[in-house]
Amino acid sequence: MFKLLRFAEGTLKQTNFQRGEPQNYLAHTWVSEDKIIVGTDTGRLFLFESGDQRWETSIMVKEPTSETRNLEVIRESESLIEFPPISSPVPSYEQVMMASNNSQLAMPQVFAIAAYSKGFACAAGPGRVLLFEKMEEKDIYRESREIRIPTDPQSNERSQSDKQDILCMCFSPSEETLVVSTSKNQLYSITMSLTEISKGEPAHFEYLMYPLHSAAITGLATCIRKPFIATCSLDRSVRIWNYESNTLELFKEYQEEAYTISLHPSGHFVVVGFADKLRLMNLLIDDIRSFKEYSVRGCRECSFSNGGHLFAAVSGNVIHIFATTSLENISNLKGHTGKVRSVAWNADDSKLISCGTDGAVYEWNLSSGKRETECVLKSCSYNCVTVSPDAKIIFAVGSDQTLKEIADSSILREISAFDVVYTALVISHSGRMMFVGTSVGTIRAMKYPLPLQKEFNEYQAHAGPITKMLLTFDDQFLLTVAEDGCLFTWKVFDKDGRGIKREREVGFAEEVLITKTDMEEKAQIMLELKTRVEELKMENEYQLRLKDMNYSEKIKELTDKFLQEMESLKTKNQVLKTEKEKQDVFHRKRIDDLLDKQSQELQDLECCNNQKLLLEYEKYQELQLKSQRMQEEYEKQLRDNDETKSQALEELTEFYEAKLQEKTTLLEEAQEDVRQQLREFEETKKQIEEDEDREIQDIKTKYEKKLRDEKESNLRLKGETGIMRKKFSSLQKEVEERTNDIESLKREQVKLQGVIKSLEKDILGLKREIQERDETIQDKEKRIYDLKKKNQELEKFKFVLDYKIKELKKQIEPREDEIKVMKEQIQEMEAELERFHKQNTQLELNITELWQKLRATDQEMRRERQKERDLEALVRRFKTDLHNCIAYIQEPRLLKEKVRALFEKYVQRADMVEIAGLNTDLQQEYARQREHLERNLATLRKKVVKESELRRTDYVRIMQENVSLIKEINELRRELKFTRSQVYDLEAALKLTKKIRPQDVPETVPSEAMPSIAPTMRLNEQEETGRIIEMQRLEIQRLREQIQEQEQIPGFHPLSVVRLPSLLESEVDFEVQTK
Repeated sequence: MFKLLRFAEGTLKQTNFQRGEPQNYLAHTWVSEDKIIVGTDTGRLFLFESGDQRWETSIMVKEPTSETRNLEVIRESESLIEFPPISSPVPSYEQVMMASNNSQLAMPQVFAIAAYSKGFACAAGPGRVLLFEKMEEKDIYRESREIRIPTDPQSNERSQSDKQDILCMCFSPSEETLVVSTSKNQLYSITMSLTEISKGEPAHFEYLMYPLHSAAITGLATCIRKPFIATCSLDRSVRIWNYESNTLELFKEYQEEAYTISLHPSGHFVVVGFADKLRLMNLLIDDIRSFKEYSVRGCRECSFSNGGHLFAAVSGNVIHIFATTSLENISNLKGHTGKVRSVAWNADDSKLISCGTDGAVYEWNLSSGKRETECVLKSCSYNCVTVSPDAKIIFAVGSDQTLKEIADSSILREISAFDVVYTALVISHSGRMMFVGTSVGTIRAMKYPLPLQKEFNEYQAHAGPITKMLLTFDDQFLLTVAEDGCLFTWKVFDKDGRGIKREREVGFAEEVLITKTDMEEKAQIMLELKTRVEELKMENEYQLRLKDMNYSEKIKELTDKFLQEMESLKTKNQVLKTEKEKQDVFHRKRIDDLLDKQSQELQDLECCNNQKLLLEYEKYQELQLKSQRMQEEYEKQLRDNDETKSQALEELTEFYEAKLQEKTTLLEEAQEDVRQQLREFEETKKQIEEDEDREIQDIKTKYEKKLRDEKESNLRLKGETGIMRKKFSSLQKEVEERTNDIESLKREQVKLQGVIKSLEKDILGLKREIQERDETIQDKEKRIYDLKKKNQELEKFKFVLDYKIKELKKQIEPREDEIKVMKEQIQEMEAELERFHKQNTQLELNITELWQKLRATDQEMRRERQKERDLEALVRRFKTDLHNCIAYIQEPRLLKEKVRALFEKYVQRADMVEIAGLNTDLQQEYARQREHLERNLATLRKKVVKESELRRTDYVRIMQENVSLIKEINELRRELKFTRSQVYDLEAALKLTKKIRPQDVPETVPSEAMPSIAPTMRLNEQEETGRIIEMQRLEIQRLREQIQEQEQIPGFHPLSVVRLPSLLESEVDFEVQTK
């Protein structure tokens, strides 16, 4: 609707009547006293003057293609906050329509219009503003400029960052700046001089200050060593603000929503609770970088301790305590039955206070991890909790509209909130004041101790419930955030208007964190830049030298050229001087001749002019005489006219006076006639009255009866006549009023005829709509009737399906018995597997023992054989020497010498003396070594047995887990298949799917066909047991190959006495048992 109302005589009266089709008007602005611009949701602009439409236009936007989108230039800076450049061509996003040449036409909605001296500005869809200027000749406007919202390079959705609806616009009083607000709570500005400079290209807005939160702020934190404020929001961003300079220090967006945030007292670390994880992050110079993640899902509350060595994180109803130095979870505080909404540390970090939706307020001792005090009020869902500086009193607020003082597990006092819900609470570090946030966005400042009456100062701040409140460490500033996405910084003053004095003046830290890699990269970049600067200096010096040489050569050439030209010019100058002297002489002669001619011509002209003047003077005298004559004639004519006029007036007066006398005589005669007629009338009246009296007396007797009858009717008629007279007088007045109204209505009729025509068109359109709606109503009634029929059929199908479900349940019971039998078989098979594993391990131990014995005996045999060979060689040498001695058998002296030499050669005295002792020592050493080796072998055997038992138990456990998992998988597969068949049966019954899957069972299958499902399930179990048997076969094959490899080792001879059990027989027995 569009109405113009005028305030007159204390009321508002409509001055216009809407014509044409109704529109959905979204915005308007006055461009003059009687002209107004209106925008609609279809991108149309109307100009109304005194209620009549004067101008109309439509805003159609041609979307740029993807090629033009890729031509954007983004300026990169060292800071984390990179604001969009002014000159980057960023397209807007409107509703898509079909168009040719790969372009799209859209119909933007006009949410805001603002007027200025040259014309007006209007919002033309998401992220786009158009400027219209007034044409000088005509009373119309034309589009002159386009301004767009740029993309945000720091956003996760860069392509959508400029798609913001512009909701409000405003020009500065000097019209130098245009400020707009968007649907994402952002403020942009542009200087109008830039729009004039960027002709032909769309101009771009800039952030008025810095990017703000576009959704509810869920977390707030501050620190001690730096003037930082940390906030997180449901817009998936984390922002670090500086409350001293009122600037945005760091800003980063994530893929998940951030629910809570806490700053380390040093200001170098921050812990943030996301939807999937809890992240501990470093605040670097230009980034927020995570270095530790905890699997704490949906953390809604976290807080660093006052000393910074601990931090608490809430997950549901459990509070996790982590150490900042070791980054480990040192304790978990469990006790809440509902979600924990708030936690608070005491001054020395020895205790933690928590509250939750279960109405419980607990005080935890962190050294023992147990509750010290508790206060439970199930009727209240607490929102926030805090503790006094001396840690003796706990303050809590919740849904019961009260502020509670709790001490020693009991509520000391309850202060009413006066019909509002307190959502946040904070107490100053000095303990003298308290601030409370409400659900209506107000802040209440109270003194402590708390007053019983309504004594507080209330300040309206936010447009939504306050979520968090904090005081800085020096009580100088109060920080509040709310669901409206705003962060407020309040300066705290006392009653006299003085600021709160700091107890000690602490300078904020200037240090920042930066990673080693970043430093190395920057150092590397600096070195590269230095080398590049040196190279550029060398190149510039070389180029300057070359230019100096070129310029010196050019200067020489130019000097030579200029000298030659100067000589030529000197010669020319001399020639020109001579020519000038000649021309001067010539001109002097000519001037003298011209002067003589001029003097002669002047004399001639003077003579001629004197003659002409004489002639003109004579003509002037003649004309003057003529004018005098003419004036005399006109004066005579005027006198004659005056005389004739006076005579005519006298005649007319005499004529009209005679007429007046005649009329007066006629009037007197008429008056006499009237008097005579009156006298005659009175005489006739008297006679008639006398006659009537006689007649009345005669007729009186006749009409008495009639009078009696007529009295009643006469009385009734008198009443009616009185009423009619009144009606007649009122009707006369109404007639007069109606005549006046008719005249005004005739005027309005002309106006209304145009309206009637438009309304007739509307009536025709409405009649058509009514017919169409009647048709749609009939179609819907038919559809309802058909759906009712289908509903009845579905109820029948439901009854049939219930019956089938009962039958299927009856068929499932024997299947469960079969499953139990199969489970028992599987357990027996597992016992056989365990027995086989024991046999295999025992066989492996026996084989290793025999192999070790065999190696020892083999080594002993080798040593004995070597001894035997040495002894045989010694015997052979002794035989040969003895044979040589026998040759001296005839010579006793020589024989004696030879025998003595043999003795000295083959027999030693030490051997003779110690031969007996040596044999005993060797035997003892051999026995000792053998005993030592046997003990080692026994300990090794025990270790092997223990390890084999551990491996066997692990293997059995893993096999059992695998079997249970396989069973669960099979059961889930059966359930999935059964539910799928039910779903498709129900869809077929509801006639929602027309095609039936080939693997599904149709609805008409009788109940006798259902038992065919069981064999498939049984086959799955048989397949699993078959797989287990195959695995055992592979394991047996591997052991057999190991035994064969050991048999192939040289020196290894198996004992024929020990006979191992046949592997083939054991496999056959195992298969028989499984079958």
